[in-house]
Amino acid sequence: MALGRRACATGACIAALAFAALGCGAQERPNDPRPSPPTRVSVSISGDSVTVTPARIGMGEEKTKLIQQNRAQAQPPIHTKAPLNVVFVAANLTRTDSELELHGPKDTHSKLLVANGNGVFQTALPAGTYSVSAADIPGAKPASLEVGTYRASSQNDVLLP
Repeated sequence: MALGRRACATGACIAALAFAALGCGAQERPNDPRPSPPTRVSVSISGDSVTVTPARIGMGEEKTKLIQQNRAQAQPPIHTKAPLNVVFVAANLTRTDSELELHGPKDTHSKLLVANGNGVFQTALPAGTYSVSAADIPGAKPASLEVGTYRASSQNDVLLP
């Protein structure tokens, strides 16, 4: 009987090793660079103009980072033609409800920005030049926003979700 148990245990060990060997293999899984966090753009709408700050994004390393502790770390570039994720923080300083409109390689618009209020609008923008205007305020001169092709990986930014 002891011989039968020993043979069964040996067979089980051989089967376990065979299954483990099946899982071993040369698989290459390159680490893709982490996507960049959205770029923030401030927009101010007054009765006579729309102001965009900064007016140029995606042109190189950002001077201001989202997390202070990583300020000394370089931003490694991502080699992609993906659109840049942009968060617009808009302040409507007029007495008229309006929408923020972007016209360029991609046309898009925000939800309603109430009079004397603010709002946030996020979109992905391909590289190009955009006109940023207020839909219901014809006297407000549109601003220009230039989006470049530079995309930075967030691999050096800790504490990001």
